[in-house]
Amino acid sequence: MKKRNRYERISDIIKKTGQPDYRYKQITDAIFKQGVREYNNMGILPKGLRDELMMELGNEVCGLKPAAEITSKQANRLLFGLEDGERVEAVRLSYERGWDSYCISSQCGCGFGCSFCATGTMGLKRNLTADEITDQLLYFLMQGHVLDSVSFMGMGEALANPYLFEALSILTDPQLFALGQRRITVSTIGIVPAMRRLREEFPQVNLTFSLHSPFPDQRSALMPINNRFPLHEVLEELELHVRQTGRKVYVAYILLKGVNDSREHAEEIAGLLMGRGLREHLYHVNLIPYNATDGTGERYSQSERASIEAFVRVLRSRGMRVTVRTQFGSDINAGCGQLYGSEQ
Repeated sequence: MKKRNRYERISDIIKKTGQPDYRYKQITDAIFKQGVREYNNMGILPKGLRDELMMELGNEVCGLKPAAEITSKQANRLLFGLEDGERVEAVRLSYERGWDSYCISSQCGCGFGCSFCATGTMGLKRNLTADEITDQLLYFLMQGHVLDSVSFMGMGEALANPYLFEALSILTDPQLFALGQRRITVSTIGIVPAMRRLREEFPQVNLTFSLHSPFPDQRSALMPINNRFPLHEVLEELELHVRQTGRKVYVAYILLKGVNDSREHAEEIAGLLMGRGLREHLYHVNLIPYNATDGTGERYSQSERASIEAFVRVLRSRGMRVTVRTQFGSDINAGCGQLYGSEQ
């Protein structure tokens, strides 16, 4: 049986105690507009309701507490402890223009085994619940930070966790986090059925597809998921996404020195994504300089600057929109799973 999330349980408690429906808004306003961290401090509520909330949910609104934290000028990286002793990571990235972006986790570990990923070396521990996903953001909110944008690019494959869709409902609920869909990005290695569901249920959420090689055999070696959902099937789904939503699709590409950073790779990427008529401008490639990790550093290293620049020139010469992602947090081991690994 599915575990009811905190906000459903609050609604249940209000009904069980015979309180009027407006109590729900009083509680959610206290959490999301006033930043009240404990039910006992919600003075607008009758004591009996506060006591019932504390008995059912505990006194603290946010269920996560940091087990470890590393901070640099532009990044704040947290390792949250879960009730069962597991831990997950979340990062707040601060941009010079005053914009805060959050990278959150959807699973503890990951079961897909991408060879260049620190999280992939952990294996899958379990899916996070909707509360565990959204509480990563609630924690930052309770610290007074503004949630400008959110990316599901932390630990785990977001579209492999069925609780993702419940979490998205919570994040976009006007009475809760009230985030617009366009301020949320979901990254996937290519889980086609869940990509289809995302398109149908949350068509304005930004979609990022992790490519990392345009050649099927090499992609299968780097990312075994390619054997289950071949690249051509994923590209067909991306085309449907672009056609039906009119939204841009981002293609993430980690550059690995001597592995996938050649001119041939760049030409092949352009061949896969261009030539799509009026919709070809909706494909945007994000090139990501590799962030070496303890678990994968012996096999892979970051591409040379000259190789990255040459890669960009090839893509742009073919008319592609391309960005080289700014590196944040390399000084605090910002590769996903690294803080988890060091604390273990």
